[in-house]
Amino acid sequence: MANKSVRYENMPLRQSAILDAAAEAFSRVGYEATSIDYVADQIQATKGSVYYYYRSKGDLFAAVHRRAMEMNLESVAPIAADVALGADQRLRRMAIEHTRLMMEYTSYQRVTVQGVEMHLTGSLTDAQRAEMQRLIVMRDEYEALFCEVIEEGIVAGIFKSVDSHLLVKPLLGALNWTTMWYRRQPGETDMQRLKVAEEIADYVVDGLRQT
Repeated sequence: MANKSVRYENMPLRQSAILDAAAEAFSRVGYEATSIDYVADQIQATKGSVYYYYRSKGDLFAAVHRRAMEMNLESVAPIAADVALGADQRLRRMAIEHTRLMMEYTSYQRVTVQGVEMHLTGSLTDAQRAEMQRLIVMRDEYEALFCEVIEEGIVAGIFKSVDSHLLVKPLLGALNWTTMWYRRQPGETDMQRLKVAEEIADYVVDGLRQT
C-alpha cells in the first residue's frame, strides 16, 4: 500500500521514517501482527533505534494515530472556518479534503480506525489509554467541525433537517471507507485522485440537500 511520508516540521528524518514504516505495518498486517522488529526491518534499522523514540508498540501506534488526526484537523479546520463560502460549499470542500487525505495517506488514516477499535476492546495500558482518550477528544473536535457546518446548512434551508451529531458518523464513515478499497495505481496523478475525491464528496453531500 503506497503511503506518502508524513513529517513534523522539526522531526528527525529517522523518527519520521519510523512513523512511516509503522503506519504501513499497522495498516498492512494489523496491530497484533506488527512488532518493533518488524517495523525496524522495513527501514533496515535496529530495534534499539525504534525504542530510542518510542518505548513500546502501543506508543508507536498512538504516535501514528495522533499524526493522522493532526493532519486532518490542520487541513479541514481552515475550510470549515471560511465563512465567505456557503455551508454547502464548505461541507463539499471539507468532504473532498477529507477523502483526499484518506487517499494520500492511506496507511496513517487506516490506523485512526484501528485506534478506536483498540480503545473499545481495552487492549491498551493505562498510559496508552490516557493518550487514546486525548486522541478521541481530537476526533470529537474534528467531527464537531462537520456538525457545525451541517447545522448552519439546516438553518439556511440548504440541508434536510437532521440530527447532525447522528449524521456525521455515517457521513465520515462513508468517506473513511475509501481507505479500505482505494489502491494507488501506477502513474496515477494528483488530479486523478482529486477527481475521485470530488465524486465521492458530491455523492455524500448531495444526499443532505433539500429536494
